[in-house]
Amino acid sequence: MRVRLVAAVTALGAVLAAALALAASPSAPPASVAAAPPAIARRLTPDQPIPPAELDALADGVVRQAMARDHIAGVAVSVVQNGQVILKKGYGLAGPGRPVDPDTTLFRIASISKTFTWITAMKEVEAGRMRLDAPINTYLPTDLAIPDAGGWRQIELRDLMSHTPGFEDRTFDHLFTDAPAKIRPLALQLRLARPHRVFAPGTTPAYSNYGAALTGEAVSNLEGVPFQDVAEREITGPLAMAHTTFREPYPARADLATPMPVALAALRSTGYRWTGAGFEPQGPEFITQGAPAGAGSSTAGDMARYMMMILNGGSLDGAAIYGPATAQAFRTPIQSLAPGVDSPDHGFLEFPLPGGFTGRGHDGDTIWFHSAMVTIPELKLGVFVTTNTDTGAGLAHDLPLRIVEHFYAAPQDLPRPGVRSLVDERKVYAGTYLVTRRPYWGLEKFVSLLIGQLNVSVTDDGRLLAPGDSGATTAWTPAGPAGEFRAVDGPQTMAFQIKDGRAVRLYASNGVISADRIGPLYDRGVLGLVAAAALVALAATLVGPAIRWRRELPQTPSQGRASAAQITAALFWLAALCAGLSFAMGASNQARVLYDWPSRPLLVFSACALIAALLSGASLLLAPLVWSGKDGWSAWRKARFTATSSILTALGLQLAFWGALQPWAS
Repeated sequence: MRVRLVAAVTALGAVLAAALALAASPSAPPASVAAAPPAIARRLTPDQPIPPAELDALADGVVRQAMARDHIAGVAVSVVQNGQVILKKGYGLAGPGRPVDPDTTLFRIASISKTFTWITAMKEVEAGRMRLDAPINTYLPTDLAIPDAGGWRQIELRDLMSHTPGFEDRTFDHLFTDAPAKIRPLALQLRLARPHRVFAPGTTPAYSNYGAALTGEAVSNLEGVPFQDVAEREITGPLAMAHTTFREPYPARADLATPMPVALAALRSTGYRWTGAGFEPQGPEFITQGAPAGAGSSTAGDMARYMMMILNGGSLDGAAIYGPATAQAFRTPIQSLAPGVDSPDHGFLEFPLPGGFTGRGHDGDTIWFHSAMVTIPELKLGVFVTTNTDTGAGLAHDLPLRIVEHFYAAPQDLPRPGVRSLVDERKVYAGTYLVTRRPYWGLEKFVSLLIGQLNVSVTDDGRLLAPGDSGATTAWTPAGPAGEFRAVDGPQTMAFQIKDGRAVRLYASNGVISADRIGPLYDRGVLGLVAAAALVALAATLVGPAIRWRRELPQTPSQGRASAAQITAALFWLAALCAGLSFAMGASNQARVLYDWPSRPLLVFSACALIAALLSGASLLLAPLVWSGKDGWSAWRKARFTATSSILTALGLQLAFWGALQPWAS
């Protein structure tokens, strides 16, 4: 589900703490997991299976090291190969006093749920009830039909599978809830939380939870039952995955799917937050309102069966889930938008792996749970790893890579050296880019602009620095045609779209995320400079009256009105700052940001900033009257008034473009 709010808190807190002077960059995710000492001195050929005992030793080393370093409460792992389970293990705590059992402990698998959704959709395609190139509106109830926009064609099923429907992506107050009473039926959620269309379909990768949920609702509409029933009838039931479900433990309601059985609910892992002093148990995360996009829960044992089915072309133990054509589709890119990067295989993501191998599957993130499922058909290998702590993303990302690297990748001379010619092309690539997967209106836009910017630079030794798949800054070197790059220390790739000799768009290696180059208006650095100047102007505006207190200084009536407007604006800016600080102080718990969005302090911040911006603009409009005539203020005071009003108005204008002055659009 890709929730990265720690970065938002860091950036937003820095902005508010310095009177909106942005100075912080997004915080990095957990550090990569270091490989355990080698258990074997040889590398296997693709037709040789992994020795289970050596795999067990490797996994133990990697997992236990990560749990200690990254503070992860519980982990479950399963590895399959050649139709056999060769590792299935639980580590740590599933809950207070409960150890993780790989066969019975349910973890949230988040966006891995989407692979179930794509399977149900492809089964409809197999049956002739859906077509990849047909508008998704064909399969939706009338009230859920996506309206036409921008003269673009209608959104098709293939657009949803490739994450290119053109939707903005909204997270706050739409994706998760902590209260069963707030859960909406899927159809109602899709109607009330419909995102804007911001790109033509099939043109721009922008990962979309809404698109996956819409696909699930289309399948549900055709089948005439809730999506939870479809998943059980079509996948988990036939595969005997008794501990896998899209149901959640809420009180039964007539408008919702039947909740999770009590016996199964008792086996769920608790989610944990690492506080720096210990593990803090968290309440349930409800995702029923977007179930096809991320409501799944499963065990390492059940996911082992799921991976074996996928690797076996859609069948397992006599149960045929899908046919050969669909099996091939899940190993074939559905479209290619940029050379040098992967494209989803009809919904399944591709993962470049050490040794030149390609994994297919999905990762998944809720607030507290982080998971990854990677199948490697060439090795007949599947790896599933899941964690129950907010610090577990690094382990989930790295363990499949470590296993493939350790057993099958030939040693490489890493890191790769830089390329000196890249230094001469620094201006082609260096700059600030903004992710396309974001909200485009309101306060969500404001926060997304703070956390969604990517800085790209070129070092003097010819390496490009840009965020990698995990979000941490990664070094890259040119690989192949212009615009294509490979990580200096791994198999990941990325690419740029070049136009008129300048990079205008960045494509991540997973093929579902892109970022566009931006100008100064939306640059965090520019906002930081304007906000820093505004801090000085605010101080000058508020300190001036204190210095002049009880002093009889000449001023005209117009100057008096202008001064009153400016001082009132400054007081509202001060109130906005205090409200923003209050929001930032409570935002270290990302769950509260999501569940309470928009919080009262954030709304007060936005409302006060709006009033302050309007009053600052009004005071600037009064500047000509301040300067008229020779009476009243000195020229120095007139200049100070004009300068401070201009700076505060400039801050208000930039915040307006950023969506921060729209308390009604949250």
